[in-house]
Amino acid sequence: MLLQRQAMRKLCPNFDKADGLDTVLEVPIPEEMLTNMGTTGFNRWQNLKTLMNNAQVADKSSGLSAPSNNEFTALLKLVGAPLIPLQVQSDHTLTRPIRDCSVRDSIGKYIVQQYVAATGGQGALNSLQNMYAMGEVRIHGSEMRHGADDNSVHSRGKAEVGGFVLWQNNPDLWCLELVVSGFKITAGSNGKVSWNQSSSQPFQSNRGPPRPLRRFFQGLDPRCIANLFLDAECVGENEINNDLCFILKLQTEQHILQAQSTSNTEIVMHTILGYFSQRTGLLVKFEDTKLVRMKTVKGKDSVIWETNIESTIDDYKCVGGINIAHGGKTISTLYRYGAAHNHKQMIEEIWSIEEVDFNIFGLSMDCFLPPSDHEREQHDVAEHTV
Repeated sequence: MLLQRQAMRKLCPNFDKADGLDTVLEVPIPEEMLTNMGTTGFNRWQNLKTLMNNAQVADKSSGLSAPSNNEFTALLKLVGAPLIPLQVQSDHTLTRPIRDCSVRDSIGKYIVQQYVAATGGQGALNSLQNMYAMGEVRIHGSEMRHGADDNSVHSRGKAEVGGFVLWQNNPDLWCLELVVSGFKITAGSNGKVSWNQSSSQPFQSNRGPPRPLRRFFQGLDPRCIANLFLDAECVGENEINNDLCFILKLQTEQHILQAQSTSNTEIVMHTILGYFSQRTGLLVKFEDTKLVRMKTVKGKDSVIWETNIESTIDDYKCVGGINIAHGGKTISTLYRYGAAHNHKQMIEEIWSIEEVDFNIFGLSMDCFLPPSDHEREQHDVAEHTV
């Protein structure tokens, strides 16, 4: 673990002032990423400053295949910063009475109880006030495949390497900064609105109530995971990496999906599956599938986008009495149906957690404020309404 942490660069020498203090990076990045930025320390530093200032986009042809910067950013957001459709309560219940419910529901509640015990117990999880995590990502993309009958997708080129930092105070207060291949994505929630922006796309708020970041449910926040699946239904068993698992299912209700839809997009369905090991009680796979109907710019035909994201979770380690996943792999498959063509594309992300800690002293609301663009957006909406 120590060797992995040394691979993340947090400081850079101050080449502008020889006797100056080292520069602290906003987002720690893998050493490999800095090495690829130039042949000398000074060139790497200049390229890194350009990257952080969002003034230049690095060559992205080797990783995520996209014809434009906006499409590249959209693909990166898809795998790097997706949200789940449901709000998660931050109460301290974590359990529900098993009596007076159906056999299927009682099995689901029992599975959650076993998960709580496996990750540290109710007392340890209830002691969590906030958290911080820092990690590394490696992303492979595939070419866009055309045709409904072509089920094959193949990785292309070398992996794009990047790093991220996460802060969380509760499921509705969180902030993410992610840097990959010359792009920086920031996303967050202040408890009232969730938002995202990038180096090539402006501030964008999400419709509906604030929602948690999907990355927390990849074994990183056991309390949120337990609260999410408290009322899930057990729908069967499946074997994941030679580990027999119970499957818990959540189907998002239509009124919740409508609140998240826009005038041009209708979220038709969003389903969540959690695979819990019968041997360890831990979450070993998190999967969700989303179906969106979009209006075309011209004509009356609609385009259907189906996104399936599967995260296999492993490398659990105990941190402060809490069992936290420190690694895994996420595969996002994007399907497009309708209009002129059918498309399919796959993005694979291998992620690892280098540092994680809980109950950070001094973490205030200021850490979760949206960018100033949010105020301008609200002002524009108010003027338009008037």
